[in-house]
Amino acid sequence: MGAEHTRDLERLAVRARAGLVREIDHSGAWDEDPVWREAFAEVPRHLFVPYYFVGVPGGYERLWGEHPDPKRRERWLRGAYADEPLATRLRDGELVSSSSQPSLMARMLVGLRVRDGDRVLEIGAGTGYNAALLAHRVGAGNVTSVDLDPEVAESARAHLAAAGHPTTVVTGDGARGWPERAPYDRIMATCALRAVPGEWLGQCAPRGRILAPLSTGIVALDVAEDGQRAQGRFLHTSAYFMALRGGVGREPEPSLSGLPHPVLRDELFRFLLTLTSGRREPRDVLELWEREGRPERERFGVTVRGDGRQWAWLDDPEGPHTWELPGTP
Repeated sequence: MGAEHTRDLERLAVRARAGLVREIDHSGAWDEDPVWREAFAEVPRHLFVPYYFVGVPGGYERLWGEHPDPKRRERWLRGAYADEPLATRLRDGELVSSSSQPSLMARMLVGLRVRDGDRVLEIGAGTGYNAALLAHRVGAGNVTSVDLDPEVAESARAHLAAAGHPTTVVTGDGARGWPERAPYDRIMATCALRAVPGEWLGQCAPRGRILAPLSTGIVALDVAEDGQRAQGRFLHTSAYFMALRGGVGREPEPSLSGLPHPVLRDELFRFLLTLTSGRREPRDVLELWEREGRPERERFGVTVRGDGRQWAWLDDPEGPHTWELPGTP
């Protein structure tokens, strides 16, 4: 690659990153905490996705930054700054790792409500980009990222070092957290769960916060003063992540047989159906959803107790509409 073309790519990267920041601006993702704008403006996403895959008929096409064709390199770089998720690792034709949609990442980071100097545990290292954004805000020494796949962890570690954010990236079962560096002020998962692992509550400091994808939403739990309870509601946004491997991953898809076709296209109903899968019959779920006025995500919440019990609820954690989550006694 010639020096002039390298400089051209660097200039293109600056313009593309500015364009991504403007797009997230327009989405309103960080309206409640605009400090995150600086992190997205400063952290170069393309360093974390030296290659990625785009869907084509019959499979995937690989784009990478070292392609001999200059046009292909430019296509790779522009795609790296699109406000879209990027498939970054395939195994036997199946996606095993990705870089999430940046505007969704921004909404989750805002929902985490970090403060300067907070100690943060990230479950699911991915490319390392999310950890770099966190490190920009709270300092690289305050971020720990854990991933079950040693190749994913090693790749994220290398990307973070190259980008100047040498955070701690470890290989392990994220469902067990990482007690060696606990307690954490914030715990953030970037993979889908069926329930919140009890170990996380034990590793989160009193008055800390746990944020994780659950069903097709994102729940934000505030840890009580005594550390024995965490409770909170879902954010407004939808979210679709790969399941946590090695622990309480995504719930199996619920049966949709016998339900009317129009309701199956309603994203909010699918959220509730997945949240209650295995605890309520689909038709009962539909009856509840319609009777309660087709509730938005923010009306739902989750409570986790130190004794291992946890449940999801509508409107009131002690009200009539509650569902035990998997793995509880």
